[in-house]
Amino acid sequence: MIYLYSHGGSENHGCEAIVRSTCDMLQNKITLYSNHIEQDQQYCLEQVCNLLSDEVCTIQRGSKEWLLSSLETKLTKKYDLAVKYQHKALISQVRQGDVYLSVGGDNYCYEGTDILAAMNKALRAKGAKTVLWGCSVEPKLLENPSVAKDLSGFDLITARETISYQALKRINPNTVLVADPAFTLKQQDNPLPDGWQNENMIGINASPLILSSAGNKEIVLQAYHNLIRNILETTDCGIALIPHVVWEKNDDRTVLKLFYDKYKDTGRVVLLEDNNCMELKGYIARCRMFIGARTHATIAAYSNCVPTLVLGYSVKSRGIARDLFGTEENYVLPVQKMTDANALANGFQWMLNYENKIQNHLNSIMPDYIQKAYIAKEKLDNLLL
Repeated sequence: MIYLYSHGGSENHGCEAIVRSTCDMLQNKITLYSNHIEQDQQYCLEQVCNLLSDEVCTIQRGSKEWLLSSLETKLTKKYDLAVKYQHKALISQVRQGDVYLSVGGDNYCYEGTDILAAMNKALRAKGAKTVLWGCSVEPKLLENPSVAKDLSGFDLITARETISYQALKRINPNTVLVADPAFTLKQQDNPLPDGWQNENMIGINASPLILSSAGNKEIVLQAYHNLIRNILETTDCGIALIPHVVWEKNDDRTVLKLFYDKYKDTGRVVLLEDNNCMELKGYIARCRMFIGARTHATIAAYSNCVPTLVLGYSVKSRGIARDLFGTEENYVLPVQKMTDANALANGFQWMLNYENKIQNHLNSIMPDYIQKAYIAKEKLDNLLL
Protein backbone atom coordinates (compact mmCIF):
# COMPACT_ATOMS: atom_id res chain seq x y z
CA MET A 1 0.00 0.00 0.00
CA ILE A 2 1.05 3.58 -0.69
CA TYR A 3 0.33 6.32 1.84
CA LEU A 4 0.90 10.06 1.59
CA TYR A 5 1.74 12.10 4.70
CA SER A 6 3.03 15.54 5.74
CA HIS A 7 0.18 17.11 3.77
CA GLY A 8 -0.89 20.47 5.18
CA GLY A 9 -4.33 20.76 3.58
CA SER A 10 -5.77 21.75 0.21
CA GLU A 11 -6.37 25.40 1.02
CA ASN A 12 -2.77 25.53 -0.09
CA HIS A 13 -3.48 24.62 -3.69
CA GLY A 14 0.16 23.71 -4.22
CA CYS A 15 -0.31 20.91 -1.66
CA GLU A 16 -3.53 19.94 -3.43
CA ALA A 17 -1.75 19.93 -6.80
CA ILE A 18 0.98 17.59 -5.52
CA VAL A 19 -1.60 15.12 -4.18
CA ARG A 20 -3.81 15.20 -7.28
CA SER A 21 -0.94 14.86 -9.74
CA THR A 22 0.75 12.13 -7.67
CA CYS A 23 -2.43 10.05 -7.45
CA ASP A 24 -3.05 10.47 -11.17
CA MET A 25 0.56 9.56 -11.98
CA LEU A 26 0.83 6.47 -9.80
CA GLN A 27 -2.57 4.97 -10.62
CA ASN A 28 -2.44 2.96 -7.39
CA LYS A 29 -4.89 2.73 -4.52
CA ILE A 30 -3.50 5.57 -2.40
CA THR A 31 -4.42 6.81 1.06
CA LEU A 32 -3.75 10.40 2.10
CA TYR A 33 -3.16 11.23 5.75
CA SER A 34 -4.11 14.88 6.06
CA ASN A 35 -3.47 17.46 8.78
CA HIS A 36 -6.67 19.24 7.66
CA ILE A 37 -9.03 16.68 6.19
CA GLU A 38 -11.94 19.14 6.08
CA GLN A 39 -10.00 21.22 3.56
CA ASP A 40 -9.42 18.19 1.34
CA GLN A 41 -13.10 17.29 1.50
CA GLN A 42 -13.97 20.86 0.52
CA TYR A 43 -12.00 20.41 -2.72
CA CYS A 44 -13.21 16.82 -3.26
CA LEU A 45 -9.88 15.01 -2.92
CA GLU A 46 -11.82 11.90 -1.87
CA GLN A 47 -12.48 11.48 -5.61
CA VAL A 48 -8.80 10.68 -6.21
CA CYS A 49 -7.66 8.98 -2.97
CA ASN A 50 -8.78 7.64 0.37
CA LEU A 51 -8.78 10.36 3.02
CA LEU A 52 -7.76 9.78 6.64
CA SER A 53 -7.15 12.39 9.31
CA ASP A 54 -3.66 12.99 10.69
CA GLU A 55 -4.67 16.08 12.61
CA VAL A 56 -2.38 16.52 15.60
CA CYS A 57 -3.96 15.07 18.77
CA THR A 58 -3.60 17.27 21.81
CA ILE A 59 -1.85 15.53 24.68
CA GLN A 60 -3.82 16.17 27.88
CA ARG A 61 -1.79 18.35 30.20
CA GLY A 62 -0.78 16.47 33.33
CA SER A 63 -1.29 13.02 31.78
CA LYS A 64 1.38 10.32 31.74
CA GLU A 65 1.89 10.87 28.00
CA TRP A 66 2.24 14.63 28.50
CA LEU A 67 4.80 14.17 31.28
CA LEU A 68 6.91 11.62 29.41
CA SER A 69 6.93 13.50 26.10
CA SER A 70 7.60 16.84 27.79
CA LEU A 71 10.55 15.40 29.72
CA GLU A 72 12.00 13.79 26.60
CA THR A 73 11.77 17.01 24.62
CA LYS A 74 13.18 19.14 27.44
CA LEU A 75 16.06 16.79 28.30
CA THR A 76 17.01 15.43 24.88
CA LYS A 77 15.47 17.94 22.40
CA LYS A 78 13.81 14.95 20.72
CA TYR A 79 10.14 14.63 19.74
CA ASP A 80 9.84 10.85 19.42
CA LEU A 81 7.22 10.42 22.14
CA ALA A 82 5.38 13.61 21.24
CA VAL A 83 4.99 12.41 17.66
CA LYS A 84 3.98 8.92 18.82
CA TYR A 85 1.17 10.32 20.97
CA GLN A 86 0.11 13.16 18.66
CA HIS A 87 -0.04 11.03 15.48
CA LYS A 88 -1.53 7.81 16.87
CA ALA A 89 -3.99 7.39 14.03
CA LEU A 90 -1.23 7.31 11.43
CA ILE A 91 1.52 5.44 13.24
CA SER A 92 -0.69 2.72 14.69
CA GLN A 93 -1.72 1.62 11.18
CA VAL A 94 1.78 1.18 9.74
CA ARG A 95 2.60 -2.30 8.46
CA GLN A 96 5.86 -3.89 7.34
CA GLY A 97 6.57 -3.04 3.71
CA ASP A 98 4.08 -0.19 3.36
CA VAL A 99 5.44 2.80 1.44
CA TYR A 100 4.98 6.29 2.89
CA LEU A 101 5.51 9.34 0.69
CA SER A 102 6.26 12.61 2.46
CA VAL A 103 4.53 15.02 0.08
CA GLY A 104 5.27 18.35 1.76
CA GLY A 105 7.75 19.23 -0.98
CA ASP A 106 9.40 22.17 0.78
CA ASN A 107 8.90 21.16 4.43
CA TYR A 108 12.68 20.98 4.81
CA CYS A 109 12.93 24.65 3.82
CA TYR A 110 11.28 25.75 7.06
CA GLU A 111 11.36 25.16 10.81
CA GLY A 112 10.17 21.90 12.32
CA THR A 113 12.65 19.46 10.77
CA ASP A 114 13.11 17.79 14.17
CA ILE A 115 9.42 16.86 14.19
CA LEU A 116 9.67 15.58 10.61
CA ALA A 117 12.62 13.43 11.67
CA ALA A 118 10.67 11.96 14.59
CA MET A 119 7.78 11.09 12.28
CA ASN A 120 10.09 9.41 9.78
CA LYS A 121 11.83 7.49 12.57
CA ALA A 122 8.50 6.17 13.85
CA LEU A 123 7.47 4.97 10.39
CA ARG A 124 10.80 3.25 9.75
CA ALA A 125 10.74 1.58 13.16
CA LYS A 126 7.54 -0.19 12.14
CA GLY A 127 9.04 -1.44 8.88
CA ALA A 128 7.71 1.14 6.44
CA LYS A 129 9.70 2.34 3.46
CA THR A 130 9.88 6.14 3.37
CA VAL A 131 10.08 8.43 0.36
CA LEU A 132 10.72 12.18 0.25
CA TRP A 133 8.59 13.13 -2.74
CA GLY A 134 9.18 16.04 -5.14
CA CYS A 135 11.24 17.96 -2.62
CA SER A 136 13.46 20.99 -2.31
CA VAL A 137 15.97 21.33 0.52
CA GLU A 138 18.19 24.27 1.40
CA PRO A 139 21.76 22.88 1.05
CA LYS A 140 22.98 24.69 4.17
CA LEU A 141 20.42 22.75 6.20
CA LEU A 142 22.32 19.56 5.45
CA GLU A 143 25.22 20.83 7.54
CA ASN A 144 23.02 20.00 10.55
CA PRO A 145 24.00 16.40 11.48
CA SER A 146 20.52 15.47 12.74
CA VAL A 147 18.88 16.65 9.52
CA ALA A 148 21.47 14.85 7.41
CA LYS A 149 20.90 11.66 9.41
CA ASP A 150 17.14 11.87 8.91
CA LEU A 151 17.42 12.50 5.18
CA SER A 152 19.95 9.70 4.72
CA GLY A 153 17.32 7.26 6.00
CA PHE A 154 14.88 7.70 3.10
CA ASP A 155 14.59 4.72 0.77
CA LEU A 156 14.03 7.15 -2.10
CA ILE A 157 14.28 10.92 -2.53
CA THR A 158 12.89 12.57 -5.65
CA ALA A 159 14.35 16.08 -5.87
CA ARG A 160 12.49 18.52 -8.10
CA GLU A 161 15.46 20.70 -9.08
CA THR A 162 19.23 20.39 -9.47
CA ILE A 163 20.35 22.53 -6.52
CA SER A 164 18.59 20.27 -4.04
CA TYR A 165 19.48 17.12 -5.99
CA GLN A 166 23.21 17.79 -5.88
CA ALA A 167 23.14 18.52 -2.15
CA LEU A 168 20.96 15.51 -1.27
CA LYS A 169 22.83 13.04 -3.49
CA ARG A 170 25.93 13.54 -1.35
CA ILE A 171 24.18 12.24 1.77
CA ASN A 172 21.68 9.79 0.26
CA PRO A 173 22.57 7.81 -2.89
CA ASN A 174 18.88 6.95 -3.34
CA THR A 175 18.25 10.50 -4.63
CA VAL A 176 17.04 11.08 -8.20
CA LEU A 177 16.39 14.27 -10.15
CA VAL A 178 12.81 14.70 -11.38
CA ALA A 179 10.30 17.43 -12.17
CA ASP A 180 7.72 18.47 -9.59
CA PRO A 181 4.71 16.15 -10.00
CA ALA A 182 2.45 19.20 -10.37
CA PHE A 183 3.94 19.81 -13.83
CA THR A 184 1.69 16.92 -14.89
CA LEU A 185 -1.46 18.31 -13.25
CA LYS A 186 -4.54 18.36 -15.48
CA GLN A 187 -6.24 21.72 -15.90
CA GLN A 188 -9.91 22.62 -15.94
CA ASP A 189 -11.03 25.57 -18.06
CA ASN A 190 -13.92 27.36 -16.36
CA PRO A 191 -15.76 30.25 -18.07
CA LEU A 192 -13.68 33.40 -17.97
CA PRO A 193 -14.89 36.23 -15.68
CA ASP A 194 -16.18 39.56 -16.93
CA GLY A 195 -13.33 41.87 -17.85
CA TRP A 196 -10.95 39.11 -18.96
CA GLN A 197 -9.15 40.10 -22.16
CA ASN A 198 -8.63 37.03 -24.30
CA GLU A 199 -4.90 36.25 -24.75
CA ASN A 200 -3.96 39.60 -23.21
CA MET A 201 -4.05 39.13 -19.43
CA ILE A 202 -1.07 39.47 -17.13
CA GLY A 203 -1.53 37.08 -14.22
CA ILE A 204 -0.26 38.31 -10.85
CA ASN A 205 0.04 36.31 -7.64
CA ALA A 206 1.18 37.76 -4.30
CA SER A 207 1.24 36.28 -0.83
CA PRO A 208 1.59 37.23 2.83
CA LEU A 209 4.50 34.76 2.99
CA ILE A 210 6.48 36.67 0.39
CA LEU A 211 5.99 39.87 2.39
CA SER A 212 7.08 38.24 5.65
CA SER A 213 10.15 36.81 3.89
CA ALA A 214 11.14 40.19 2.49
CA GLY A 215 14.00 42.22 3.85
CA ASN A 216 11.76 45.27 3.49
CA LYS A 217 8.02 44.58 3.29
CA GLU A 218 7.14 48.13 2.22
CA ILE A 219 9.52 48.01 -0.74
CA VAL A 220 7.98 44.74 -1.94
CA LEU A 221 4.45 46.14 -1.62
CA GLN A 222 5.49 49.26 -3.51
CA ALA A 223 7.13 47.09 -6.14
CA TYR A 224 3.78 45.37 -6.78
CA HIS A 225 2.03 48.74 -7.04
CA ASN A 226 4.68 50.01 -9.46
CA LEU A 227 4.31 46.82 -11.52
CA ILE A 228 0.54 47.19 -11.80
CA ARG A 229 0.77 50.86 -12.69
CA ASN A 230 3.42 50.09 -15.30
CA ILE A 231 1.18 47.49 -16.94
CA LEU A 232 -1.82 49.83 -16.92
CA GLU A 233 0.10 52.85 -18.21
CA THR A 234 2.40 51.29 -20.83
CA THR A 235 0.34 48.38 -22.25
CA ASP A 236 -3.26 47.60 -23.16
CA CYS A 237 -3.16 44.37 -21.12
CA GLY A 238 -5.62 43.40 -18.45
CA ILE A 239 -4.51 42.13 -15.05
CA ALA A 240 -5.74 38.95 -13.37
CA LEU A 241 -5.05 38.79 -9.62
CA ILE A 242 -4.86 35.06 -8.83
CA PRO A 243 -4.71 33.60 -5.29
CA HIS A 244 -3.11 30.18 -4.83
CA VAL A 245 -3.17 29.74 -1.03
CA VAL A 246 -6.19 30.64 1.07
CA TRP A 247 -5.17 29.42 4.53
CA GLU A 248 -6.78 31.55 7.23
CA LYS A 249 -3.51 33.03 8.47
CA ASN A 250 -1.70 32.98 5.12
CA ASP A 251 -4.31 33.99 2.55
CA ASP A 252 -3.16 35.44 -0.78
CA ARG A 253 -6.48 37.24 -1.13
CA THR A 254 -5.66 39.59 1.74
CA VAL A 255 -2.83 41.06 -0.32
CA LEU A 256 -4.46 40.80 -3.74
CA LYS A 257 -7.63 42.57 -2.56
CA LEU A 258 -5.54 45.60 -1.60
CA PHE A 259 -4.42 45.85 -5.21
CA TYR A 260 -7.88 45.15 -6.60
CA ASP A 261 -9.54 47.85 -4.50
CA LYS A 262 -6.97 50.39 -5.59
CA TYR A 263 -7.13 49.68 -9.33
CA LYS A 264 -10.58 48.19 -9.98
CA ASP A 265 -11.96 51.48 -11.32
CA THR A 266 -9.65 51.17 -14.33
CA GLY A 267 -11.90 48.37 -15.58
CA ARG A 268 -8.83 46.31 -16.46
CA VAL A 269 -8.24 44.42 -13.21
CA VAL A 270 -9.93 41.13 -12.29
CA LEU A 271 -9.71 39.42 -8.87
CA LEU A 272 -10.35 35.68 -9.11
CA GLU A 273 -12.25 33.86 -6.40
CA ASP A 274 -10.92 30.73 -4.73
CA ASN A 275 -10.88 27.65 -6.97
CA ASN A 276 -9.33 24.21 -6.85
CA CYS A 277 -5.83 23.77 -8.25
CA MET A 278 -6.99 22.44 -11.65
CA GLU A 279 -9.31 25.40 -12.14
CA LEU A 280 -6.58 27.84 -11.10
CA LYS A 281 -4.22 26.20 -13.58
CA GLY A 282 -6.88 26.71 -16.25
CA TYR A 283 -6.96 30.45 -15.58
CA ILE A 284 -3.17 30.76 -15.37
CA ALA A 285 -2.80 28.82 -18.64
CA ARG A 286 -4.89 31.47 -20.41
CA CYS A 287 -2.69 34.35 -19.25
CA ARG A 288 -0.29 35.99 -21.65
CA MET A 289 2.39 36.30 -18.95
CA PHE A 290 2.56 35.57 -15.25
CA ILE A 291 4.28 37.13 -12.23
CA GLY A 292 3.97 34.93 -9.15
CA ALA A 293 5.13 34.36 -5.59
CA ARG A 294 3.65 30.90 -4.94
CA THR A 295 5.78 28.13 -6.43
CA HIS A 296 2.90 26.01 -7.69
CA ALA A 297 1.19 28.98 -9.27
CA THR A 298 4.37 29.52 -11.28
CA ILE A 299 4.55 25.78 -12.06
CA ALA A 300 1.03 26.05 -13.50
CA ALA A 301 2.32 28.85 -15.73
CA TYR A 302 5.59 27.18 -16.73
CA SER A 303 3.85 23.92 -17.63
CA ASN A 304 1.62 25.84 -20.05
CA CYS A 305 4.57 27.69 -21.58
CA VAL A 306 3.46 31.05 -20.17
CA PRO A 307 6.45 33.44 -19.78
CA THR A 308 6.88 33.74 -16.02
CA LEU A 309 8.67 35.98 -13.55
CA VAL A 310 9.03 34.52 -10.05
CA LEU A 311 9.23 36.57 -6.91
CA GLY A 312 11.25 33.95 -5.04
CA TYR A 313 12.34 33.35 -1.49
CA SER A 314 13.91 29.87 -1.42
CA VAL A 315 15.96 27.26 -3.24
CA LYS A 316 12.94 25.82 -5.05
CA SER A 317 12.35 28.98 -7.12
CA ARG A 318 16.01 29.34 -8.07
CA GLY A 319 16.47 25.65 -8.77
CA ILE A 320 13.44 25.23 -11.03
CA ALA A 321 14.27 28.37 -13.02
CA ARG A 322 17.89 27.26 -13.40
CA ASP A 323 16.79 23.86 -14.72
CA LEU A 324 14.36 25.44 -17.18
CA PHE A 325 16.48 28.32 -18.46
CA GLY A 326 20.07 27.56 -17.42
CA THR A 327 20.01 30.59 -15.11
CA GLU A 328 17.72 32.25 -12.62
CA GLU A 329 18.85 35.74 -13.66
CA ASN A 330 15.89 37.73 -15.03
CA TYR A 331 13.55 34.85 -14.18
CA VAL A 332 13.66 35.00 -10.36
CA LEU A 333 13.76 38.09 -8.15
CA PRO A 334 15.01 37.20 -4.63
CA VAL A 335 12.58 38.95 -2.32
CA GLN A 336 15.01 38.98 0.61
CA LYS A 337 17.38 41.20 -1.37
CA MET A 338 14.86 43.50 -2.98
CA THR A 339 15.88 47.13 -2.42
CA ASP A 340 14.49 48.66 -5.63
CA ALA A 341 10.76 49.35 -5.73
CA ASN A 342 10.95 49.27 -9.53
CA ALA A 343 12.44 45.75 -9.65
CA LEU A 344 9.16 44.02 -10.56
CA ALA A 345 8.22 46.61 -13.18
CA ASN A 346 11.69 46.35 -14.71
CA GLY A 347 11.50 42.57 -14.61
CA PHE A 348 8.15 42.62 -16.36
CA GLN A 349 9.52 44.96 -19.02
CA TRP A 350 12.46 42.62 -19.65
CA MET A 351 10.04 39.70 -19.95
CA LEU A 352 7.85 41.69 -22.34
CA ASN A 353 10.88 42.48 -24.51
CA TYR A 354 11.82 38.78 -24.72
CA GLU A 355 8.29 37.37 -24.60
CA ASN A 356 8.44 35.42 -27.86
CA LYS A 357 11.90 34.04 -27.17
CA ILE A 358 10.88 32.82 -23.70
CA GLN A 359 7.67 31.26 -24.97
CA ASN A 360 9.45 29.51 -27.84
CA HIS A 361 12.03 28.14 -25.42
CA LEU A 362 9.35 26.80 -23.09
CA ASN A 363 7.46 25.28 -26.02
CA SER A 364 10.59 23.45 -27.11
CA ILE A 365 11.65 22.03 -23.73
CA MET A 366 8.44 21.55 -21.79
CA PRO A 367 7.25 18.19 -23.20
CA ASP A 368 10.54 16.49 -22.24
CA TYR A 369 10.74 18.38 -18.95
CA ILE A 370 7.26 17.24 -17.91
CA GLN A 371 8.24 13.65 -18.69
CA LYS A 372 10.96 13.93 -16.02
CA ALA A 373 8.20 13.83 -13.41
CA TYR A 374 7.53 10.22 -14.39
CA ILE A 375 11.06 9.19 -13.42
CA ALA A 376 9.74 9.37 -9.85
CA LYS A 377 7.00 6.85 -10.70
CA GLU A 378 9.54 4.49 -12.28
CA LYS A 379 11.79 4.60 -9.19
CA LEU A 380 8.83 4.17 -6.87
CA ASP A 381 7.60 1.18 -8.85
CA ASN A 382 11.03 -0.42 -8.32
CA LEU A 383 10.73 0.23 -4.58
CA LEU A 384 7.36 -1.55 -4.52
CA LEU A 385 8.74 -4.77 -6.03
